[in-house]
Amino acid sequence: MTLLDEAGWRARADAHAERADALTAAHRARRDRRESHPVEDFLYTYYPTRPNRLRVWHPGAGVVLAGSDRAGWRHYTADGSRIDVTTIRPATIAFVRSLLTATAAREPHLGCFGLHEWAMVYRDDETRHPVPLRLGPDGTDAVVENHRIRCTHFDAHRFFTAAAVPRNTEAPTRESQVALEQPGCLHATMDLYKWATKLGPLVPGELLLDCFELARDVRTLDMRASPYDLAAHGYTPVRIETAAGKAEYAAAQRGFAERGAVLRERLLDALPAP
Repeated sequence: MTLLDEAGWRARADAHAERADALTAAHRARRDRRESHPVEDFLYTYYPTRPNRLRVWHPGAGVVLAGSDRAGWRHYTADGSRIDVTTIRPATIAFVRSLLTATAAREPHLGCFGLHEWAMVYRDDETRHPVPLRLGPDGTDAVVENHRIRCTHFDAHRFFTAAAVPRNTEAPTRESQVALEQPGCLHATMDLYKWATKLGPLVPGELLLDCFELARDVRTLDMRASPYDLAAHGYTPVRIETAAGKAEYAAAQRGFAERGAVLRERLLDALPAP
């Protein structure tokens, strides 16, 4: 156990809340105006953690808070001094450990070029966002048809249109997730934030916000490389249908994989010993 003095942990909690407020300020302002956003709303809908929860700091497992006033808090011991790890579902911890360990052991694949977003609108009259397609329906379909699609992420693949599914070289399922997920995948990197939220107070607050920031940055690339025209929202496209766009995408993807590798190890270190 590590003991944190009261002044020290309260200062960390206050700094965490300020950082969370800064990260979510634009979303909260849009929410108050009842405005949607095709890029950033994903961080609050697909990953359903609200800003008020993000601003609550937890110390992580194995830390005792001197002078704690957290008695009665969920997942804390009766006196509120530390996290009670027995209140976190063992199956959740075991799954996250197995997935992150397996993913970390693989080489990143950097040749997908974000085509999962294109496959989600392939030969379909409906789009997932109320913005126009940058190349129009026919141009979008042509990009899909002229590329090899290799998507290993189940939660991306399950949104492929029926016409796009057989074009994928992989057939990811929930059951094969641990066997297939790889660290170059943008969605696997964004999902580090999901696993941080699933683990709840086992994850130190600073690490949670680091995962959130990475997910936000990855989401931006994901949508800039998508078939959507987001110029009205201030985003320049990564034109993955061109050689220059592919190179730009792969370079950014490599950087995100490197950032993700660090956070993946920190999340594994936050887990209690099996």
